[in-house]
This record gives sequence, C-alpha cells and structure tokens, in this order.
Amino acid sequence: MTFLGLLLLPLLLSFLSSQALARKFDVGGRDGWVVKPYENYNHWAQRNRFQVNDTLHFKYIEGSDSVLAVKEEDYNSCNTNSPMEKMDDGDSIFHLNNSGPFFFISGNTQNCQNGQKLFIIVMAVRHHNPSPPTPVAPSSEAPSLPPQQIDPFSFSSPVPSPSNEPSSSTRFGGFSTSVGVGVWVILIFTSFIELV
Repeated sequence: MTFLGLLLLPLLLSFLSSQALARKFDVGGRDGWVVKPYENYNHWAQRNRFQVNDTLHFKYIEGSDSVLAVKEEDYNSCNTNSPMEKMDDGDSIFHLNNSGPFFFISGNTQNCQNGQKLFIIVMAVRHHNPSPPTPVAPSSEAPSLPPQQIDPFSFSSPVPSPSNEPSSSTRFGGFSTSVGVGVWVILIFTSFIELV
C-alpha cells in the first residue's frame, strides 16, 4: 500500500462511520406531514431519539402545505411570518446539524392551530468514556446528604423507529453495512493507487 493510501484510509473510514450512524426519520410515518396524523407529532417525537446528523423527512402535497422551522415563540403562537427556514417542495429533508430543541409548524396558520406542529430535542454528542459527576461540597446552611453515584447508562430511552423506505445505512448489531461497503471502496481505491 502506498504512503498516500495509508494517509487517506483513516480519513475515509472516519467519514464512512460517521455517515453510517445518521438516521432518516419520516415525520408522521405513513401519513406524512398532515393536519391530523394517526399519531400526534409530539408523541411520535417523544418515542424517538434524535442525534446530530440525523434527518427529518417531511412528505406532504406540494402547493397545499409547507413546513417552517421556527423559534419557540413562533411555535407556541403559530406565527408563520418569520421562519428560520421554509420548506415547500412537498418532499422536504431537514438536516439536524446540532444538538438542542427544534420547532416546526405548518406554513398554514390554521393547520398549525389545529395541531400540525412538531417539537423535537436532538441529543448532545456523547463521548464513549463519560466522566463521573463532579461532587459538590455541601454548604454550611444545608443539611448534609450522603453522596450518590449516578450511572449515566442507567437511563433508558426509546429506540428510533426506522424509515419505511430502504436505507443506505441499515444497522446490524451496532455496525453498519455502509462501513462494509466503505471497506470495499477503500480496498479498491488502494489497489488502484498501487497500480498508478
């Protein structure tokens, strides 16, 4: 393997593994982005776990509705006048590029007032080796309680439901088929470099 191949291999593997873990969520499931879905959007969002680099897929009839990414105040009041982003092509993808709350409403104010809105929280990027919580010294005014150790892995959360459509990154036991495909691409690429 050439020197250039050795330099590119870790970079390519890192890229493929980060892309393989991203998920695509179909908002509203089979119903799509409609006024009265089978399951309330926020109930659906609570059942799922959203992470940085995941995408939301909004499917609706082009020309009769739209999706607006808005601030919390506009979400609460169904204000459609100042969206941060407007999607209106009937088949919209929204990329979750950072952690924190995201708010979406219908571009039709009446639809929003009838419940066509979505609030999600994107989980913060976690490292594999979390440090234990830092103990805090008790104040002289408060009674002293025995220290408690919190296991960060003891909390459970629901697993996201996969998209109905075939995905290019189907997971198997924590690994992804995309990584397997990526390894083949790397092998072919390094073989090609050796020939040149």
